[in-house]
This record gives sequence, structure tokens and C-alpha cells, in this order.
Amino acid sequence: MPPKRKAADAVTNSTKKVKAGGDIRNFFSSQGSSPPRRVTRTSSAAAASATKGDATTDKENAKHAIPTRKTATASCLTALSPKGNDGQPVEVVESVNATRAKMEAANVPALPTAPETASVSPAQPPSDTPAKTTISPLKEVLSVPIPLSKSALTSTPTFDVKAWASKLTDEQRELLGLEIATLDSSWFAVLKDELLSKDFLNLKRFLMSEHKSGKQIFPPAQDVYSWSRHAPLPTVKAVILGQDPYHNNNQAHGLCFSVRSPTPAPPSLKNIYKALEKEFPDFKPPPHKGGLLTPWADRGVLLLNACLTVRAHEANSHSNKGWERFTQAVIDKVAGGKRGVVFLAWGGPAGKRVAKVDKKKHLVLTGVHPSPLSAHRGFFDLGHFTRCNEWLVEKYGEEAAIDWSLDVDPDVAGV
Repeated sequence: MPPKRKAADAVTNSTKKVKAGGDIRNFFSSQGSSPPRRVTRTSSAAAASATKGDATTDKENAKHAIPTRKTATASCLTALSPKGNDGQPVEVVESVNATRAKMEAANVPALPTAPETASVSPAQPPSDTPAKTTISPLKEVLSVPIPLSKSALTSTPTFDVKAWASKLTDEQRELLGLEIATLDSSWFAVLKDELLSKDFLNLKRFLMSEHKSGKQIFPPAQDVYSWSRHAPLPTVKAVILGQDPYHNNNQAHGLCFSVRSPTPAPPSLKNIYKALEKEFPDFKPPPHKGGLLTPWADRGVLLLNACLTVRAHEANSHSNKGWERFTQAVIDKVAGGKRGVVFLAWGGPAGKRVAKVDKKKHLVLTGVHPSPLSAHRGFFDLGHFTRCNEWLVEKYGEEAAIDWSLDVDPDVAGV
């Protein structure tokens, strides 16, 4: 049973106990939308010892086997697939057929098949000459594991990605292969025009050049859009904004501030824990001093970075290449929706990204960044997590409050 949270009653202004993380269906039914069926994802256990530090200090890497989603282009898959200490791709531990069997056993509609995909030769030993990949007429589906997204586990997607992709040019299909295969359909439906914009296609051309030159990119390809699968658009109740993905091994997995298990929580995230402990004395962080925040995303917290990729060990190496415009479009789609949500923007850059959000419709919470360089200037006294729940309860009822607890086994939480 998750710990109970305090939330203010807007009518009586008295304080009462609220069971956070309650029946989310009541929240969405009151807003005229249907919530996704809750499911439990299981990830493969991480197989290496933890590394220390944050995006500027971690130096060690760890082997890990993780569930992935179908990757549509050879260039994306080859360059961005997770690698172990030896530089070789991590072994795939669960087949597509096994994943589909789980879905059938749970009476879940099958995931739509990617319209086309790339054929990739098996991983070869390192050599001085990069192995060539061939983009086939996108007819075969790569046998890689697929995480079960919320929208894929509910009703048939309202947007037909396959039909949309069939109208693209060959170059567009190649450039947008990752988006076609891994971006949740609820987000795809509202971002499809942005995907075809000149700026976004140029961003994808830049990333393609990074891949072809042998650059290692974080997070792994299958995780770039994990924020969309953990928090489909209809489920979003709060948005936390980050900046750049962590750029060292076994850290970034597509959710801002979050790191893979067994990597310890970075300094900024530790400060977030301290703030939570001050607001909620019964708050519990992830086990083993971890930093995995997928439980928040699964409860309706969109964890979005300004940039979605970064070159390994080079902070901000993919900034000002086009990601900022795309993620601003994500923010704008949330802000332009029918339901009011809470935006938590820490630091100057994040504050600028929500400057135009309608504050009559949404709750916009800004303040100093939790980084050790600035947290002492008032971050621990912001009270943002309590204020978030108070606003949600006032607007939608007790069941809308977010359970901020993170005491979830990482093998159950998944990435």
C-alpha cells in the first residue's frame, strides 16, 4: 500500500489525508477520456556493478541487458544499440514472439507491425573499417524485444502510423525510422507534422551523420522516446522538465533526471529526494540508492529533457541541433490540451520553456535547479511536490494526487 499524502481541500481549506496514486480511472473519466489499463513491465536485471556520479562525473560503464522496441533503420540501430564494456552490442534476452505471447495471454491487442524496417547483419568483431549496413525495402521486422507501452496495451491506436509512413519518401522513412517504431502513437498523432518539418529532418540528418562517423550516442536508440511510452499523452498529469541527457555509460534511458539501475542517483536527483523527504517524511527513494524514476512516469508524470540525445561523454554535444524545437512542441501539445496539468520547471532554461503556458489553465511551478551548484538557494523550500498534489486534488478530486514514492524494485519498474 503506497504511503498516504497530504493534500489541501479547496473548499474547506482544512488538511486531510489523501491516498495518493488511487483509482486513476476516476480522474480520467471525469475529464471525458479513458485511462490506459495498468500493466506491470518487467525488465531484465542489470548485470554490472553501479557507477557513481552524474552527467559530468560518471566514468565507469556497466553491462546491462534491457528490453527494446523494434528499431526501424539500420543506421539508428547499429549506432545507438546498448553496448557493454567490450564495445559489443548487449545480447538480446527476449524475443518479439515471447513478448507477443505475454500480450496474448493478457488478452491485449497486438502491437501494430512497423510498416517497414531495416535489415541489419549480425554484430561482427571490431575492425578498422566500419561494417556497412543495408537499408532494405523495409519489409522485415527486426527480432528485438519490445516494451509494452500503455497505449499499445489498451484499445487500437487512434492514429494509423503504418498508413502515415506509407506516404513518406524513402529518405523520410529512413530518417524517421526510429520515430515510426518507438514513438507512442498517442504522441505520434499530435507530433506528426513536426516530424516532417525541415528542422526535424535536418536534426535526423545530423544524427545520421553522427552514427555513420561511429559516434556513440546516449540514450540507446530504443530509449530515446521512452518518455512517450511510459507517459502517453492522455495520462499526463504533471510535467518535469530537464535539460541534457546524462552522457556517461549506464545512465540515460529517455527520462529526465532518471538513471538506469544499478547506477546510483546523481547529485541533482539526490537533492530532489531531500526535498521530497522534507515535504513527505514517509517518502522512500528507489532501493539500493538508485535513481530510476519510471514509477513516476507510469503514474502520469512526463519526464522530458530539452535535448533527447547526446554524444557519449560530451555534455551538450547535441544542443542547438533541433531537439529543443521538437521538445517545445511536446510541451505546447500538453499545454494546448483540454485538461489542466502541473508544470515543474527548475532553473532558468526550463522556466523559459513554460513562459507562455496559460497559468489560468495550468499550474506552473518554477524555481532554482536542484543541482548542488544552486539547490542551496531555496530548492528545498519550494514545496513543489505538495503544491502539485494540492492543485490536482482541488481541480480533479482526491484520486488525482500523484504518489511520489519510488520504493519499487527496478526489475519491476523497468526502463
